[in-house]
Amino acid sequence: MPAEYTHFMQENIALYRKYRPETFEDVIGQDHIVNVLKAALKEGKVSHAYLLTGSRGTGKTTIARIIARELGTSPNDIYEMDAASNRGIDDIRELREGVRTLPFDSKYKVYIIDEVHMLTKEAFNALLKTLEEPPAHVIFILATTELEKVPETIVSRCQNFQFKKPTEAILKTIVEHVAKKEKVKIAGDAAELIALLGDGSFRDTLGMLQKVVSFGGKDITRDEVEKITGAPKASLVNGFIEAIKEKNIKKGLQVVTEAKESNLDMRVYLKLILHKFRAVLLLRYAPDMKKHFENEFSHSDMEFILSLTKEKDSSINSKTLTRLLQAYQEVLHTFIPVLPIEIALIDLIGEVDNK
Repeated sequence: MPAEYTHFMQENIALYRKYRPETFEDVIGQDHIVNVLKAALKEGKVSHAYLLTGSRGTGKTTIARIIARELGTSPNDIYEMDAASNRGIDDIRELREGVRTLPFDSKYKVYIIDEVHMLTKEAFNALLKTLEEPPAHVIFILATTELEKVPETIVSRCQNFQFKKPTEAILKTIVEHVAKKEKVKIAGDAAELIALLGDGSFRDTLGMLQKVVSFGGKDITRDEVEKITGAPKASLVNGFIEAIKEKNIKKGLQVVTEAKESNLDMRVYLKLILHKFRAVLLLRYAPDMKKHFENEFSHSDMEFILSLTKEKDSSINSKTLTRLLQAYQEVLHTFIPVLPIEIALIDLIGEVDNK
């Protein structure tokens, strides 16, 4: 294969695939799983079935592939199946036929079934029979984002591992690390925003970074991230907070309306508001954390946040933060996403006015 073609393919591969962990040592943020699996495999304690659960983009399929490699399984003996598109009993019957044959050139045949909760009832029953009496040379690794939809009879026959969502700090570190590898300069507050927009998913975070790098060049600022991703402008976030501080319901509703008309994701909008609220409260009681937050916010944002910490009797307090957290949860479950934010704003400022 020509060197030029290989270079082209490397340059155009998705970042989450390009930097996908290849060994347990490369995995970040899932130590509670990695440590157990490493120790067990080192001692030769291999389960015939593993069940990996957790939200999207947390590394379930990556860990499944690492388990297979750690067992010395060659690509010829690793079979991946997406249960979202292969969910019927005929698909599982075909799998059961394949299970009976010996591996090509490995000790084990490893079957990785992604989104296993999508299987039909009949398919689950067929799979259960194989899980109950699996051939010695077969290992199943099941992955799901919805554990509650997997029958208990299946769950009880697997070793279960629950994946955690990576923190924003972890995601920010990964964004900065990958940006450096890609020879891209990225501002700290820009990396912070990408991590926040990634919403606890390694894959989504690196997908967001790739989009920004593709359109923003080699020197990424927060302003560029806002423009490219459609993230709320700082003025819309600060305006909401100022409205609460000033007890100005008209200003608050105008800012929220502007955010809605900009077609912003209301959950992301409120998440950025909560992010600044948290910084204000923590700095009010722990001023020594200033250096920590300087790595997360721009200079102008820090000036704004610090100005709010000086107002001891401000309505920006733990009670307000609790009410906004409630609104954040409600946004997901209403057909008018902006409504919980508007109600929270009216509740907060209305309570202040009635005192």
